Amino acid sequence: MKILIVDDHVLIREALRGVLKELNAQAAIIEAPDACQAMCHVEQHADLQLILLDLGLPDRDGFEVLAELRERYPSISVVVLSAHHSRDNVAKALDLGALGFIPKSAQRAVLLSAFNLIFAGGIYVPPEILTRATSPAVPAQERVSAADIGLTRRQMEVLALMMRGKSNKAISRELRLAEPTVKNHVTAILKALKVTNRTEAALAAGSLGLKPPRVTS
Repeated sequence: MKILIVDDHVLIREALRGVLKELNAQAAIIEAPDACQAMCHVEQHADLQLILLDLGLPDRDGFEVLAELRERYPSISVVVLSAHHSRDNVAKALDLGALGFIPKSAQRAVLLSAFNLIFAGGIYVPPEILTRATSPAVPAQERVSAADIGLTRRQMEVLALMMRGKSNKAISRELRLAEPTVKNHVTAILKALKVTNRTEAALAAGSLGLKPPRVTS
């Protein structure tokens, strides 16, 4: 695996390098302090698989860089890193094609969990964003129930675990379901919420005031 870290802070790059090496000692890690050098690396390394992109770059707007990367190099996964992880920033990054959003304030254990999820094909979103999305901001009379949108209790349990960032494999273990069954439930959830990915499903559930059941192992 070849990974590019784009961040103008040396200490942040060193910390990320340490976490990534802990997960995959064989990973080839390249670093860039700004957008200009990042783009040079992308052009020089056709086998890049993952880019960790800071939004606060000194020479260009991070969102512009993200949009360009997704347009020009769609085969390379991009995960955003930022000290500013408001819901609007997270939603914008995901809309532009990021496969995750990791706050710079995240502890090492959280970084490890986030990268494990991303490497397993999941999308990492800060739990506090999902918690905020499911807070009682939606008036009770405007909330919808699972039945209103055609979801079963089991599908709501799957949704609850999706909102905690669990991969299909992790959900299948926790709910003691076959992985193909979990995939079918996820497909049904996306269709019911009229979204195309897991993160949009979590945010949509929050905006609708859906309250997935608490799932205990």
